[in-house]
Amino acid sequence: MTGILVADTSVIINGNLAEQIESGSIRDFEIIIPQAVFDELQSQASNRKEQGFIGLEQIQKLNRLSENYGLKIILKGSHPAIDDIKFAASGRIDALIIDIAKQNDAILYTSDNVQHLVAQAEDVQTVFLKPKIIREELEFLKFFDSTTMSIHLKENQFPLAKRGKPGEFLLTKIGEDLLTLDYLKMISSQILSATNITDSSTIEISKTGASVIQHDDYRIAITYPPFSESYEITIVHPTVKLSLSDYTISEPLMERLTARAEGIVISGSPGSGKSTLASGLANFYHDQGKIVKTFESPRDLQVNTGITQYSKLDGSFDNTADILLLVRPDYTIFDEVRRREDFTTFSDLRLTGVGMVGVIHANSPLDAIQRFIGKIELGIIPNVLDTVVFVNDGDIEKVYDLELKVKVPTGMTESDLARPVIEIRNFENNVLEHEIYTFGEENVIVPVTKHGETVGIQKLAEDKIKDYFQKYDSNVQVDILSENRVKVSVHEDCIASIIGRGGTNINEIEKFLNVHIDVVATDSESLSLGSDDLPFSFSESKTTLLLTVNREYTSMYTDIYVNNKFFASVRIGKKGQIKIPKRSDIGRNLLNSTSSKNDIQLFLKDF
Repeated sequence: MTGILVADTSVIINGNLAEQIESGSIRDFEIIIPQAVFDELQSQASNRKEQGFIGLEQIQKLNRLSENYGLKIILKGSHPAIDDIKFAASGRIDALIIDIAKQNDAILYTSDNVQHLVAQAEDVQTVFLKPKIIREELEFLKFFDSTTMSIHLKENQFPLAKRGKPGEFLLTKIGEDLLTLDYLKMISSQILSATNITDSSTIEISKTGASVIQHDDYRIAITYPPFSESYEITIVHPTVKLSLSDYTISEPLMERLTARAEGIVISGSPGSGKSTLASGLANFYHDQGKIVKTFESPRDLQVNTGITQYSKLDGSFDNTADILLLVRPDYTIFDEVRRREDFTTFSDLRLTGVGMVGVIHANSPLDAIQRFIGKIELGIIPNVLDTVVFVNDGDIEKVYDLELKVKVPTGMTESDLARPVIEIRNFENNVLEHEIYTFGEENVIVPVTKHGETVGIQKLAEDKIKDYFQKYDSNVQVDILSENRVKVSVHEDCIASIIGRGGTNINEIEKFLNVHIDVVATDSESLSLGSDDLPFSFSESKTTLLLTVNREYTSMYTDIYVNNKFFASVRIGKKGQIKIPKRSDIGRNLLNSTSSKNDIQLFLKDF
């Protein structure tokens, strides 16, 4: 033998040592594999981590090569303690490996730059092997083109890809051969090897049965038993990179994003373009001379190099927030806000004065707001969120503005019912669409308008005018056009008596009601409530009124009408049941207003 070398974990897993042997660079050597390395790989394999399986397979390959290349491979050293393996990431195993190299006066072969530097500092001869893996050599890249958002590779299935553009992705078969376990392991081995030799590839999550790797701008999720029933690789890649100028943004909204908005939530369904907009917003703020950071796990936003991307520190974004406050950013992009602690961290940072942009999975902007209810106190939600942006099909579809006021909720008339109310307004036209307030012991989101229905003071005015004209036509319809103008629709035969000779009667009516009145004939398209009502069954117990509809409407909201008049809006509970306590105001009024089930109609809300 001409020399002794010690192999560490990195050169075994990435196959670099085997490559050196096959190329003839290493001959007639005694190769020592420290017992600590073998035990670490065995521990990883026992915990179903991919690195462990790859490392053990590479040791088998080294044993086969040793017979043909005049090599002697031996295990040396003592078994590491449980704590040594547990804290391997802290350098305990690496220290044992360097000790073996010292004791045997051997050359240490490594692909770990830190290990290489430590060995040099301890005066141990070392060879640093940095393999050159060309980007195009990675097998999974052949499945991607410019329109591919993600590929889905599963054992014993055909390879699939989502291709298209935001909002119009189509799941397509991209191969005619079933994927084998060996083929998928080869792809994952390439990916894990790349994490050891390039700064643009990192392991974001490594758990029993699952790994998440960020390679350049590819987010790779690898799952295998026992976590999943079979081996699967999912790789997501952004198809477009957009700036704010590529979106349909009105001048007032651009002014809000530039000058005032500091509690922004970007919501949308998966694949709608939320993260793309968040990246564009981050780059926009950076170009405006702001200090911008991101919270990501994994770190896959496409942002300028001047923006620092943070992941979880010691497994928690709460720890990351402690560091963030020390670096004093102007804006932080939080992608994605999912867990309860994420909502808490988001609100804590916002309340300290940091401009926050959160990305949340939601099917509507209202759903995004609802996800904060219960996570943080209701009263501080407008201080945390001032702008909610809903993205659909790659563009901004709707924007909500939130503001806290103390007032009587819309639709209520008694002044002693005043309470803190969060107003949710459509940002573009400032129309009040929903209100959030506490009703009893529940926090409720109540729609303000529905199919042109008037509410509050406007509703009272409409009822008064309608009562006045019912002496002419019992089916009169009244529409409030503005604060001082209404339209009254009556049967054509009644118009003459309402107008009076020379208009004298209508003039008297206008003076009495103090509004200008347009009298028109009722057309054939008059509103008919009965056409869209929900079928339901009615029952009652000693304490509860129970209205039951089809289960498919569970968690939706419905309007209750009594004798063709709006009565209340309620949420449909589990199994399609609407439970109304008899002692509640709604229950008492419903009992007093109805004589049978036929007096009640239900209409599904579509907000």
